Amino acid sequence: YVFFLKESMHAYAANVYTSVVEELMKGKQRKFIAVEQEFFRLWWDAVATDTLKQQVHQLLQEGRLEFVIGGQVMHDEAVTLIDDQILQLTEGHGFLYETFGIRPQFSWHVDPFGASATTPTLFALAGFNAHLISRIDYDLKADMQKNKKLQFVWQGSPSLSERQEIFTHVMDQYSYCTPSQIPFSNRSGFYWNGIAAFPDPPKDGVYPNMSLPVTDTNIHLYAQTMVANIKERAAWFRTSDVLWPWGCDKQFFNASVQYSNMDLLLDYINKHSDEFGVTVQYATVGDYFQAVYNRNLTWEIRDSQDFLPYSTEPFQAWTGFYTSRSTLKGIARRASSLLYAGESFFTQYVRKHPASSICKCRALRQLQSLRWAVSEVQHHDGITGTESPKVKDMYMNNLMYGMFNVKKLMASIILDMNNAKKNREVYSSIYINDSGIPDVDQYVVVYNPLAWNITTFVTVSVSHLEMSVYDELGHSVPAQVQSSAESHSTYDLYILVEISGLSYRKYNVKPLNGNQSAFIGRSVKYKRKDVTRADQQNRQLLPVVNNCYQVLFDQNTNLMHSITERETNQTVQLTQEFLEYHVNGDVMKGPISDNYLFAPNASAVPVSKAVGLEVVSGNLMTEIRQYFYSNVTSQDYIYAVYTRMYTVPEGYDGKLLCHRIEQEYSVGPLELNREAVLRTSTNLNTRHLLYTDSNGYQIQKRPFKAYVNNTVARNYYPMVQTAYIEDDTTRLMLLAERAHGVSSQGNGQVEVMLHRRLWNNLQWDLNYNLTLNDSSVVRPVIWLILGTKSVTNILYRTSGLALEHRPVAMFGALSGDKPKVPGQLQQNSVHGSPVTVPPNLHLQTLSIPGWRYSSNHAEQVRSIRMGKQKEGDADFSRVLLRIRHLYEVGEDPVLSQPVMINLKSLLKGLGSVMVVEERSLTGTWDVNTLKRWKWKTARYPSKGFSNSTETSENCIVTVHPKEIRTFFVYFEGQ
Repeated sequence: YVFFLKESMHAYAANVYTSVVEELMKGKQRKFIAVEQEFFRLWWDAVATDTLKQQVHQLLQEGRLEFVIGGQVMHDEAVTLIDDQILQLTEGHGFLYETFGIRPQFSWHVDPFGASATTPTLFALAGFNAHLISRIDYDLKADMQKNKKLQFVWQGSPSLSERQEIFTHVMDQYSYCTPSQIPFSNRSGFYWNGIAAFPDPPKDGVYPNMSLPVTDTNIHLYAQTMVANIKERAAWFRTSDVLWPWGCDKQFFNASVQYSNMDLLLDYINKHSDEFGVTVQYATVGDYFQAVYNRNLTWEIRDSQDFLPYSTEPFQAWTGFYTSRSTLKGIARRASSLLYAGESFFTQYVRKHPASSICKCRALRQLQSLRWAVSEVQHHDGITGTESPKVKDMYMNNLMYGMFNVKKLMASIILDMNNAKKNREVYSSIYINDSGIPDVDQYVVVYNPLAWNITTFVTVSVSHLEMSVYDELGHSVPAQVQSSAESHSTYDLYILVEISGLSYRKYNVKPLNGNQSAFIGRSVKYKRKDVTRADQQNRQLLPVVNNCYQVLFDQNTNLMHSITERETNQTVQLTQEFLEYHVNGDVMKGPISDNYLFAPNASAVPVSKAVGLEVVSGNLMTEIRQYFYSNVTSQDYIYAVYTRMYTVPEGYDGKLLCHRIEQEYSVGPLELNREAVLRTSTNLNTRHLLYTDSNGYQIQKRPFKAYVNNTVARNYYPMVQTAYIEDDTTRLMLLAERAHGVSSQGNGQVEVMLHRRLWNNLQWDLNYNLTLNDSSVVRPVIWLILGTKSVTNILYRTSGLALEHRPVAMFGALSGDKPKVPGQLQQNSVHGSPVTVPPNLHLQTLSIPGWRYSSNHAEQVRSIRMGKQKEGDADFSRVLLRIRHLYEVGEDPVLSQPVMINLKSLLKGLGSVMVVEERSLTGTWDVNTLKRWKWKTARYPSKGFSNSTETSENCIVTVHPKEIRTFFVYFEGQ
């Protein structure tokens, strides 16, 4: 599959599953839990024999092998987007249900670096009964442990509160690995299979660091050590059930030696249970939670506060990974967004063109390659940037391969649909590269993947300054062309597109003919200014204005000076500068920064003493280009900001476009052991308070906290999509297209970490090549929105999604040289039957999953037991639909209301809806049969089962604030 995975499979994963299954069959008392489906699926498809497969089925039925979480990976919780968390969970669950009729009901989120409040909500929506985490702040864990508060009922979402709460267990200080110290030997204990050897297992079966085997002479000492640890931990929990994890990273690859020693020890303790006061048994996570649930205790409620950031020691704040490998973070999100577009595009095509010329099975495989890649990179050592360069390259290659496949699929659908019309146009080719088009008569096909009407600009790279753009009816389309900031040989063409939901339009771009021409952006370059010697007295202010904002630039420094929101005439002083934190790379000299950790040794230092300015203005857009130099005479700039403001002509809905100040940054290559931030300072009295989003799902309040040590790093938080600061009236919002670390280190300030380049000599980091010597240039984009709280509330959710899901543009050439007459083209200029939801809802998923399972559980289990679940063609009749309410209860007087939606009329463009089944989040449960455990709390004293949602009658659904509702939809004629 991939070099690295093959290597891992060969040395480790294949051995784990093969040897564990063989060992479980040898003793009825033995059990095992399995988490990540990516490795399991690779083993199942490529390694497992028919005998092993039969044994897996048997062990699952006996409850001795238990799948927990069941997603493709154990996803990171800090820097992942909710859509991608749901995707990877759905991918794994679909496989498990199709193959085994199994639906995981417990989590084992032991390794992500901090815990988000979105995760408990997702796991509740997926039907889980309990959630388990481990990595939280060391000082907080010590306090909770002392007060027996490591278990609670977590209401992760303020709006869904008790309806989607989940019992949560935080592991104690020993975390998820067995403690290996034994007082009677200087060898380790309890890890009898030693350490996995990459890439080849030793021929003699003797692995490094194999623990002292259990013998008659030491069994009593082993038992005493284990019992003492069990009793120490028992004191930290309210019930007398102790979860004792046996194993660690890369364990059980040699399961026979592990189980045979474990058997001896457990038998011995149970035979002497009177003496030890302990009985022990093999258990799964489900067994443990069932035991705790049966105790019928009343639990404390935790609200929607999360466990981020995460520190392991006073100088070890795990806040560096919020920014590590920014390029990978950006590509992962681009891939996710393209997948989102490709799924709905393909679904519409299958529904409307049942007898198409495209092979549906091959098309589904193209989509699956990107589903797999996007799922895989959500791993807690993937999108986090905490992997070695070799593994990062694997993620990148898989993402690029999947993106190429989906672009190819979308292009072939467009060719197929247009050539089928035989309307005198011959499409000779479609280019799926990301930028531009050759010098012939060409067209741009633009698809809007959101279920709202959008008005926005798409950018095309062209080689002439004088261009015209027409729609399919031959009408001229507003456009602006100007010199490119990046390249001296090309121009950027901005085309104003207006497209309804889930539809595409075609635009013809030609070199100038006649008098219809795109506007031309004219450039004015200003002299480079020495920032350190600026004259504060005689300020020359340069205004840049559109319908929503006036932005002033200080011509003494070439920096931004203020922004005025024109409707309220509110002015905010606002300056931006780049700074760098200098960090230490020598463990002998103090704390270090690495892929995970951020350990600044002082305040951030301004990087540039001189700023150059160029303003490119035209009728539709003004672009302000600022170049930051280390001094007045430097040849090359180290940082650049391109700020764009849009002016929308009459007759277009320009509300979102006008209200955003779009910024693109160019950062790098950095010097070694530098961490680059953009600091935006305002005169808003924010009381040092920051707000950041949790996985693009909800907002967390982040008050500044002072610590004895490492205050800067411990006040960094992940920004996945949104961050803002505000005073009593005005709010400044930042929207991002990739994850960053973000912090407010001063009143009225917000700083975003954009890039890191590090090297250190920590032996562990060197062994795994985790030194983050990232010499790349990164080009992140952030949109700024300034306004009253009520206005920004209305704008930011739709704007954040508009940034996440920008239209997909594909380029093609028209063959034949006949001039086009508007009358010859089809009259309808929008393709697709618009699918539109109200602005407080988001169509989160519209896809054809392809699973072959029956949505009737009894039937599904029966067919698996009878061996009928054989490989067959994918099921193209089932459409997966998810709808999410974007607002919290009480957040906005209008947008926070429940919304009634008729699914039949919503999807009428795709065909006549026959049946709608409401399902759990990942599709594997019918919501009417899903009964989750209800844990007793002081507020809700009865214990029992909770039914989560009201179900839909006649395809009419009421979606309440923050709900994510999942449906299977079947259409007529299927």
